[in-house]
Amino acid sequence: MIRISRLTDYGIVLLTHMASDGAADSSNPETHNAKDLASATYLPVPMVSKILKLLARDGLLLSQRGAKGGYRLSKPAGQINVAEVVRALEGPIAITECVVVDEEGMAGCCDNADVCQVRGNWQRINHVVEEALSRISLRDMVQAPCELPAMTSVTMTTESLRSRTERTAASIES
Repeated sequence: MIRISRLTDYGIVLLTHMASDGAADSSNPETHNAKDLASATYLPVPMVSKILKLLARDGLLLSQRGAKGGYRLSKPAGQINVAEVVRALEGPIAITECVVVDEEGMAGCCDNADVCQVRGNWQRINHVVEEALSRISLRDMVQAPCELPAMTSVTMTTESLRSRTERTAASIES
């Protein structure tokens, strides 16, 4: 299963909350403190503080000290995308180890990289995932989700499983 970490999930929740204020796309976005963000998003304050520091370290947030200090988006919400947030909190987006390229241009630490027949396809899949995440901004995350196509294949699978279960039960009874 491919899954982002809880830290990243919460980071996106926090940034989306910050992006939802009316001033998020202005040149003077609202400043939020960790305690208020934690209260508004129902997340623990220590976790919120940790995430805010990581996002500020990576330049997605600007921090401001003082009595009215806190954090604000470093740029308009429409210019921060989900891929940037994932990279800030998890590092490079990599479906497999072999798609990670270090600063020297060397691929991940797989002994079979030179002879691997699927590495190119993993790189292609990784590129598609990263590109999809790059196309979704915090502004998009604030707005209502778009309609997804009907999941007929899942429904068919569920129906197929139900039918098979019923056939199996009938065969056991006979």
